[in-house]
Order: sequence, then C-alpha cells, then structure tokens
Amino acid sequence: MAEAATDSHEQGAPLKKTPLYAAHIARGGKLVPFAGYELPVQYAEGVLKEHLWTREHAGLFDVSHMGQGRLRGVAPLAAFEEVVPGDFIGLKPGKQKYSVLLNRTGGIIDDLMASRPDDDGLFVVVNGACKENDFKVIDAELAGQVTIERYEDRALVALQGPEAAAVLAAHAPEVAQMVFMDTRWVKAFGEELIVSRSGYTGEDGFEISIPGHAAERIWNTLLEDERVKPIGLGARDSLRLEAGLPLYGHDLDETVSPVEAGLTFAINKNRREQRDFPGAARIAKELAEGPARKCVALKVLEGAPAREGAEISDETGAVIGIVTSGGYSPVLKCGIAIGFAPPSACEPGGKLNVIVRGKTQACEVVKLPFVPHRYVRKVGG
Repeated sequence: MAEAATDSHEQGAPLKKTPLYAAHIARGGKLVPFAGYELPVQYAEGVLKEHLWTREHAGLFDVSHMGQGRLRGVAPLAAFEEVVPGDFIGLKPGKQKYSVLLNRTGGIIDDLMASRPDDDGLFVVVNGACKENDFKVIDAELAGQVTIERYEDRALVALQGPEAAAVLAAHAPEVAQMVFMDTRWVKAFGEELIVSRSGYTGEDGFEISIPGHAAERIWNTLLEDERVKPIGLGARDSLRLEAGLPLYGHDLDETVSPVEAGLTFAINKNRREQRDFPGAARIAKELAEGPARKCVALKVLEGAPAREGAEISDETGAVIGIVTSGGYSPVLKCGIAIGFAPPSACEPGGKLNVIVRGKTQACEVVKLPFVPHRYVRKVGG
C-alpha cells in the first residue's frame, strides 16, 4: 500500500524507534528519518542489489511504523462504509481489501488496508506518516459507532518476492494455502501472528503483524534462510514504482480523487449507485464524464530519470502536467515515472516529454504496472 515518503513528525520531536531498531543497527542498516521514525534506507549491498534480490528471491522489510488498529462496534463494517467507498459489509472473514479514506470533497486522506482475520470487527493498517490523523478522522466521523484499539505493541514486517511463500511456509505450512488478499491468524515462531498475502512490491509475499516483544527474534530467524535478505526504504520505493503502486503524499493527497488516481477499482459498484460516501457527487461526476486530469505512466526513452516535480510536456512543447513519482527501473534499465496529465494525453503508446534540469527528454506513455504483478490468485498458481 502507499506510504508517505517524507518525515512528517512534529518539528523537534524525537524520532521513534521500531522494535527492530537494534536489528537494523546490527546488520549495518543506514538509518534515516521517515514518518517520525528511524528506519533503514538501505543495507551494505545498496538499493539496486536489494531491489533485484527482492524480484528474484525474498526481501524482508520493516514496516512497523505503519498504523495498526482494530475497529469494533455494533456494526463496524457498515460504519466503516461512511468514510470509504468500498463494500465492507460484504467483506468475508479471512479476506482483506484495499481502500481509501475520503474527505468531504472526494479527496484522499490516506489509502489503507482493512481486513477480517477473524470475526472481531475490522483490522486496519494505515500509512505511518498519516496514522495519527487517520485514526482521529475515523474516531470523529464514526463517534458512537466504533471504538478504535490501536495496536501500538505490535511490529509489522513484509516478506516479499518469488521465494517468500516457501520461506514462510517452512515455519507456518498453512500460509501456502493462502492466496492474494487472504488474511488470517497464524501460530508460528511460538507466537500469534496476523498474516495477509499482500504487499507493496508487486511480488507475491506476506505482511505479518507480530507482537513487539518477538519481532527481533522472528526477524533474525527469517534472515537465517539464505533466500532472505533485509531490504531498506530505498528499494521499497523503487519496487513499488515499478509495480505502479501510488505513494501517499506524492501521487495521492487530499486534492486527488480515486478516479484521477486510477483507483476506481476501490469504488464498489453498489457504492457507486448508493452514493453514500464522502465526496460521492464529485466522484460520480468524474466516473460519468471523466476527470480533468489522470494518472499517466511514462517510460523515459532518453536522458536521466525524471523525479518528482519534473514537468511533462506534449510534442508542441506545451507543459501539460507534472511528475509525482519517478526514478530508475532496475528491471527495465531505464527511467520510469508517474504523474498527472489531461486524459487525452494519457493513452498508452502516446508520445510525451519530461523536462529534467532544463532538458526535454522523450517519453512513451505506457500502461501500468511497468513490471507485471506476480500475485498468487489461486493455490498452485
């Protein structure tokens, strides 16, 4: 899921440490401020090798800065639909769904994962830089309908890559029977874990909620497997970009609607008809008539990678949009970028330009994802 990449903690506030802080130090992680925490941007081998290792084997990520919580109430699934456009009343136990928390004008406050690992309300995971505001918004909007239990004492790790399932199944055989977006409680490593088959890399893999006291032990146990290496924030960002996954605070913010962002799959058909979620009038209009801007994916054909803030121009040289995320693709071996442009300019196969350090560089409009997803949607698939 998307994650704000900038450090957004209060000025002067001390940086927090995840339960895996000592483990990162021990393995030579280069720590940087991120969402109010000290987290590793890379380890000794560097971002490029970490990226490719995850694509070929299994990478282990510390995402404990994310916000974990449980929504409970008389009808928490129905209540949750008051702040998101997804169908959560129909969410079955054992399943997880991606959604967006909306403001009253249809802008995205945050994107999130919500699941039912059991029958006890709704388990939500929100972005680290947004979590305080997210839980505040949910609490205010659903006051009297739900209570929020924050899981401050749990760590969260992501095990991602084509060998992730085999690695985790060696400790918890039942995960081999899970498919993409399944979620359940799993007893492994002597602990009760919440495991979902999902992630933020485009690869098969798992996100694992772990009691904080056991996090370092489980982290080190997983890294004893030669197929697994620790991966930092740098490769996490390049992996999600190749997978065409948005980054909150960059590709998504409170001015961007799910339609503009290409996230219409998160608006269920019945909710479109009911129009009973925040910003429904704007979103219905954009669905019917098209938005004024759309997410565009660009393969940079020449020159340096285009970074956030680079202008997008058409073949006449007119500036028509802006890059919101960009960088080098280790798999495609070229620059890739996503941003916003008029819908008429977003058709795959079209020609656009990015302006990098004053130089105009040719681009091809492509379809997302840049690198195919490899989610497992059926057992044995």
